[in-house]
Amino acid sequence: MSRAASSMFGGAASGDRRAEFIDGMRLGIGPGSAAFVLALSFGAEAQARGWGFALPVLFSMFAFSGSAQFTLLTTLASGTALAAITSATLINARYLVMSVALNNSLQGSRLSRALQAQALVDASFVVAHRNDGGFDVARLIGASVPQWLLWVSGTAIGALTSPSPDLMHKLGIDVAFPAFFLLLALDELRRSRRALVAGLLGGAIAGVLLFVTSPGYALLGATAAALLGVLPEDGETA
Repeated sequence: MSRAASSMFGGAASGDRRAEFIDGMRLGIGPGSAAFVLALSFGAEAQARGWGFALPVLFSMFAFSGSAQFTLLTTLASGTALAAITSATLINARYLVMSVALNNSLQGSRLSRALQAQALVDASFVVAHRNDGGFDVARLIGASVPQWLLWVSGTAIGALTSPSPDLMHKLGIDVAFPAFFLLLALDELRRSRRALVAGLLGGAIAGVLLFVTSPGYALLGATAAALLGVLPEDGETA
């Protein structure tokens, strides 16, 4: 492992951390494959909207956020740049809560901790979660590596080949990404009663909001259920 990677793990990389990093890469292939499918759609849609090839690929390289990228892409088509940026920022607000949960598991200097936090994506956050409530940072980073590679390559292939939405729908590819994340959520819900309550509450909030607003805002409102995370688990003290 390189000296830079060792620094990201907070010092000399032990055999255990190398093993966790490799295990994270293995676990990241599944969500990375699902991300590849979604990236095909993003690249094709960006190409159809006149973004060309380089812009969507660079966007995927540096943003690496499917929800924010699709939000910006669709909002720019019907609104102002300010509205698009605001919507994408709000969609990614969940990372504030996730980063607070991750903070105590990070190690090293401020720069090292900041670099480690760049690996924070939804699926990696789930697979790195330990039963004691902490997070395995080596596994988090390992899981994000294949996801990033497949997200960027999927965007590039989508922008080059521009597969039609009808073809992706006929092949069932359009449901692969949400189905995979549903499986991740179910695994997390089985491990924690508080997560189960938060999931049910979030679903209820989204269901009610769908009667009065768009799906995007309903999803955003459902994230309020994550505030249950500030409550202690059974047996913990506040």
